Amino acid sequence: MKKIYFILPILAGIMFGSGGVFVRTLMVNGIDSTTLLFLRFSIAIIPIMIAILVTDKSLLKIDLTDISLFLVCGICIVGLNLCYNESMGNIPLSLAAVLLSLAPIYVIIIAYFTFKEKITRKKIICMALAIFGCILMTGVLETSLSNIPFYGITAGIGAGLFWAIYLMASKKSIENGKHTFTILIYSITIISMGLLPFTNFGQITNFISINPILVIIFLIMHSTFSFALPYIFSTVSLEHIDSGIASILLSGAEPFAALIFGLIFYSEIPTFLMFCGFILTIIAMMALSRKEEIK
Repeated sequence: MKKIYFILPILAGIMFGSGGVFVRTLMVNGIDSTTLLFLRFSIAIIPIMIAILVTDKSLLKIDLTDISLFLVCGICIVGLNLCYNESMGNIPLSLAAVLLSLAPIYVIIIAYFTFKEKITRKKIICMALAIFGCILMTGVLETSLSNIPFYGITAGIGAGLFWAIYLMASKKSIENGKHTFTILIYSITIISMGLLPFTNFGQITNFISINPILVIIFLIMHSTFSFALPYIFSTVSLEHIDSGIASILLSGAEPFAALIFGLIFYSEIPTFLMFCGFILTIIAMMALSRKEEIK
């Protein structure tokens, strides 16, 4: 039975990797960034709430002192998703996913300057290899600088930074006794309420009018498969298997899934150097995750 818990982070990674297909489809059909986020988070409240009610209703209990951390987590989730959506719309899905997966590197750097945590030689080597792999993936060695999608790359780096800050803020909440589901449900509820004034409901109405049944199913799938279920699966897996193993499986599956989705849906075929950079970055990040857990 325990074997299924090793599959969950892989499924979570694949689902996270599918996000680019949903994002590009919504953008092509006239949905702007803030409206897209409102749809994603507001719909995701339902499956995450169901998961809480099924597992432990007490997870809904919070203290007023927790709200500030939930706000930080919420802001980071918005920043992460806005940047990630922009990167997926401007660069290959595999590169966007890899740039996001660099978040642990930012955590290490932030912790070094903020908490004076030591950066070991192995950390430096893994980080250097991952960054070099990303450089190869941009195609900078195979084309002129004018052809490099700097906006998409910058957005991808921003997504990784927001993800890193979210990881640190959520870790603080967990240390204060809060469950991941608690952090997530209150964060996305705050986000959904905050996005209401900036949501273009006319865009939603126009999109649904194309084919009401199919579009509604698509919107539910977008929110469920690219956001809610991956978080639920990864959270459940962490309760039954080693966190380092779960992190490695998730961090390896997401970029590979994004690569396959980009290849199938958008004919995003990487060059040999780009693919080498992709593999190098994934191996470096998996080694970094494993190293941190062992220590």
